[in-house]
Amino acid sequence: MYKLIAADLDGTLLNSYGEITENTKKVINEVQNQGIEFIIASGRPIDSIKTITKSINSNNYFIAGNGAIIYDIKKDKKIYEKYISRKKIMKIAKYCDKNNISYNIYTDETIIAQGLEYNVLYYYKENLKKEISKITNITIVENLYQYIKDNKDLKCLKVTICDKSKAIFNSIMQKMKKIKDVDVMDISYMSKKLIKEGTEETLIEYFYTEISAQNVNKWEALKFLGKIINVEEKEIVAIGDNINDKEMIENAKLGICMGQSNPKIKEISDYITEDNNNEGVAKALQKYILKT
Repeated sequence: MYKLIAADLDGTLLNSYGEITENTKKVINEVQNQGIEFIIASGRPIDSIKTITKSINSNNYFIAGNGAIIYDIKKDKKIYEKYISRKKIMKIAKYCDKNNISYNIYTDETIIAQGLEYNVLYYYKENLKKEISKITNITIVENLYQYIKDNKDLKCLKVTICDKSKAIFNSIMQKMKKIKDVDVMDISYMSKKLIKEGTEETLIEYFYTEISAQNVNKWEALKFLGKIINVEEKEIVAIGDNINDKEMIENAKLGICMGQSNPKIKEISDYITEDNNNEGVAKALQKYILKT
């Protein structure tokens, strides 16, 4: 019997417009009524996830920063944290600035960037549709490297690097992989996100990678959480779509990926459900948990 289900957000629970459908919420609540813990495991920072957990009545825990944080919602505090060192962040930032490459930093509470582009632009556009209390916090600074240098107590969940050019991006990847004691997410395809503004749709697309402290991933966080809530590894289900979901999909008893997932993720999944625009999470839960 499954006791813990962990689901990614972007590209998984959320459709291309950044929404969870009402039917998906209903199915998740039916799963929770069976006594199964349903949690979010996302690359987003804490505050961006908090409001989403409320909408699906997931009131106990969530995983943030691709596994860098486990957050206890009821106690309103972190119970597990693994940050990337400030020294490594400065090394990454220096290279990016030297080569005019876009990057941003995720902390517990905000995304710090030098401008509204790529993933930061997506979150900004998403915020325009939300109440103030539900937005993803974004901090724009004039000089990100100097900001890192000046803030000696900065705690970073991950660094995201973005570029429109595949050739430039591949060059970035090779350079980042030479940095010791960090994990570089190996993304080989372009991220595409849709923003709906009235009757118009805006497509935001870019290549990106995420850099975190070594051995930080969603599965390591899930194993830690399992011990706290007395759930064995064989009782865990993981649902995702991208390389940052690889470890949890590969190691969970039941690993499910979305229909539009990265090909590498499809290869290691136990089941491929529908895509995130066709309620893939709800359909997988109905098939394996509710058996309807």
